[in-house]
Amino acid sequence: MGRSQETFNKKEKDKNKLKKRQEKSIKKEERKANTKGGGLENMMAYVDENGNISDTPMDPKVRKAISAESIEIGIPKREDIPNDGKRTGKVAFFNSSKGYGFIKDLETQENIFVHINAISGEIAENDSVTFEMARGPKGWNAVNVKKN
Repeated sequence: MGRSQETFNKKEKDKNKLKKRQEKSIKKEERKANTKGGGLENMMAYVDENGNISDTPMDPKVRKAISAESIEIGIPKREDIPNDGKRTGKVAFFNSSKGYGFIKDLETQENIFVHINAISGEIAENDSVTFEMARGPKGWNAVNVKKN
């Protein structure tokens, strides 16, 4: 005669599964009963003049008309810097062991990359330099850099 395959643990697991299933169905019915329903009006969100999100529409008297062309998404494209010859700047950072650094242009206050191969002579941080601009693969580079 064989023993029953249903052990105490199996019976307890089955009871727990059934109990969880019943609790889940009860919660589901409660959610269905408590939802407001009603479609689009309950899902609408409005933005006020300060950019805050609210659930009430704005007063039409206060509303301002904005043209879509005036909205800028992201960073505005920078105008190309004209390559008009010599520029002056100050060395903001230079690592001679790695062979590169940055020069702060005195006109535009931008940091421009400089490589050791584009330098004639020795430079160090806070040196005043003259240089020319050249377009590199990752942006503007300083070339023909000379210490003042």
